[in-house]
Amino acid sequence: MGILSHLLILQLLRAALVFCQYEDYDFEDEYGGEPDHQPPYYLNPNTQVEVPHFPFPVECAKECFCPPAFPLSMYCDHRKLKTIPNIPTHVQQLYLQNNNIEAVPAGPFTNVTFIREINLSYNNIKFHMIDHGVFAKLSHLVQLHLQHNELEEFPFPLPSSLERLLLGFNKISQLPGNALEGLSNMTMLDLCNNLLDDSVFKEKPFSNLKNLMQLNLCNNKLETMPPDLPPSLRHLSLENNSISHVPENYFNRLPHIIALRMSHNNLQNIPHNTFNLPNLLELNLGHNKLKQVFYIPRSLQHLYIEANEIENINVTVMCPTLDPLNIRQLTYIRVDQNKLTSPISTYAFFCFPLIRTIYYGEQNVTVSRPTQLRTPVFRRFLTPEEFQEAEDNHETLNQETEEDQEAQDSYFHPYY
Repeated sequence: MGILSHLLILQLLRAALVFCQYEDYDFEDEYGGEPDHQPPYYLNPNTQVEVPHFPFPVECAKECFCPPAFPLSMYCDHRKLKTIPNIPTHVQQLYLQNNNIEAVPAGPFTNVTFIREINLSYNNIKFHMIDHGVFAKLSHLVQLHLQHNELEEFPFPLPSSLERLLLGFNKISQLPGNALEGLSNMTMLDLCNNLLDDSVFKEKPFSNLKNLMQLNLCNNKLETMPPDLPPSLRHLSLENNSISHVPENYFNRLPHIIALRMSHNNLQNIPHNTFNLPNLLELNLGHNKLKQVFYIPRSLQHLYIEANEIENINVTVMCPTLDPLNIRQLTYIRVDQNKLTSPISTYAFFCFPLIRTIYYGEQNVTVSRPTQLRTPVFRRFLTPEEFQEAEDNHETLNQETEEDQEAQDSYFHPYY
């Protein structure tokens, strides 16, 4: 009975260990947290790869930290490492961000079989220092962080299992035609803050990403809208480029778009029905050269058209018909830093009965001095608590420096 009891206790300990690794345990107080721009990514326990039973305590690289509550994770971040340590076979999440790593050799990954997430952001990695095929061999890899490095080229080949690839803040200027081949499971691709121009579209690099839901191309050198995007796309970020025109019917192939961000471009004229999208919730066209408004789809909730050259907001163009049975969902409009001399017509409240806030702010009516409409912020239907929250947000907005605003606009924060 003694031996059986000991075996039973051992089995219970193993079961508890496997269960505990999936709890949302917060290491921020004990371990310093993760300063990255990305939100935390929690793996779904139902999709975790089965690993062999291993004795306790588990193996861990001496340079790293392997928390007992998460035996499948190895934390090697913020340790001034210059090389990647050897990775134990059982590791599924590897965190190497904020180090001085310059190369990704195949050696440390030789026996890695089950790894699903690798974070190598905030290092000094260059493309030619990545061993060819080192990532492609990791057949269970789901998420790869390589933002804030020195990559001059796209790090291919990559495994077909990959779902999320973050390459922002590098020096990538080209996308070879075969760079994204075979990545049918990719749902999120971040290429913001690189050196991409329109030449990357010649080989239609994104057309085969059949499950892509989020594409970030902000802060590059684009002058035209990216062609041949997959119809699955939900979130598109094109801020801080030099795009001057949106082709008519461009979004006919992208019916599922939820959020479109195109602030800080050179847009001047928008074809009337360009944004007639059934699922669009957020549209950001601030800091362009628009002179007129355009049709607003019924689904849209937040519209940002600040810092343009609009002198008059024609509500009839935005809302040509009224339908009491299918009301428009617009709740917030930001129109500051335009050339408005009077508030938006009250007809807007018939067309958009859910409007709660119109932010007028300062208007650039004269070259010498900006002017402010009598009502800088219009609000209605707010409870006392909502009103106080709006006031607090407005005060915070006024306290922001110009640099703060530029920093906020400069990078697209992934939605999920």
